[in-house]
Amino acid sequence: MRAVLVTTFGGPEQARIARTDLPVPGPGQVRIRNEALAVHPADLAVRAGHLAALLPEQSAYRLGWDTAGVVDAVGAGVESVRPGDRVIGLIHWFASRNGTHGDQAVLPADAVAPAPAGLTAAEAVTLPLNGLTALQALDTAADTIGLREGGTLLVTGAAGGVGHFATQLALHRGLRVIAVARAGDRGQLLALGAEFVEGAEDGADTAAAVRELVPAGVDAVLDTALTGAPLLAAVRADGLFLAVRPPAAPAPERGIRVHVVDVRPDGGGLAELAELAEGGALTTRIAAAYPLDQVAAAHAHAARGGVRGAVVLTV
Repeated sequence: MRAVLVTTFGGPEQARIARTDLPVPGPGQVRIRNEALAVHPADLAVRAGHLAALLPEQSAYRLGWDTAGVVDAVGAGVESVRPGDRVIGLIHWFASRNGTHGDQAVLPADAVAPAPAGLTAAEAVTLPLNGLTALQALDTAADTIGLREGGTLLVTGAAGGVGHFATQLALHRGLRVIAVARAGDRGQLLALGAEFVEGAEDGADTAAAVRELVPAGVDAVLDTALTGAPLLAAVRADGLFLAVRPPAAPAPERGIRVHVVDVRPDGGGLAELAELAEGGALTTRIAAAYPLDQVAAAHAHAARGGVRGAVVLTV
């Protein structure tokens, strides 16, 4: 079978197709014949070598976090899915360092869920990594500070992959959402039902603009744009700051709790996302789709910056 491997760190051309053995699912695992795969910033960072200091040395790294496809084999003890089932799934790449990108992938059975009806595989594969990150961030806010209907959430990078899903999920839960993004994204975010603040280069300016809308401060911020410490000024005392990468997590102040969202595979969460997508409460976006053998071109596209929607590989 084909797999996307990185054997030398560097530019998009270092994401290469190689022939590997067909994986065999072990106990509690399923093998998926991939139909669509998403290319994420984390894939680009690994391929470029930006995270080399954090990775153990090995001869090759197979990229990929999520998949949409058809189960074609199951390991011992698996009863939740059967061969022929259409599913979506997620692995935590930094835990396995053996990703999904290729013709087939093996995942734990509890890390997959039925694919949403009515969506293509390319649309469905946009859900796992970004959708689960957003969902788990909101669940953390609910569990930590009781953020529920009527509460206020600030989302930076609200037009990006995680931010777009977080905005929709928060609105679906009855939260007031203050969306921070570029001026060109205003119309789309207002149409979803969010309030809009144009992002500023200085996070302090963004915080000041948010305070004009919410003088008491928002209950929580989900900082997908990696703005960091300046945004604390937009949060009420004893509120919550949710970061998506450790370097962007500021030191707590005024009783504000700081939490880094480290996404975890969760079949139940994926099932919830799929149900919302089926019902139209969650919309997906595709920026571009490339055949698997054009993975280098897909990496180059995703690296341009400002991409709205997922860059997808089709298999």
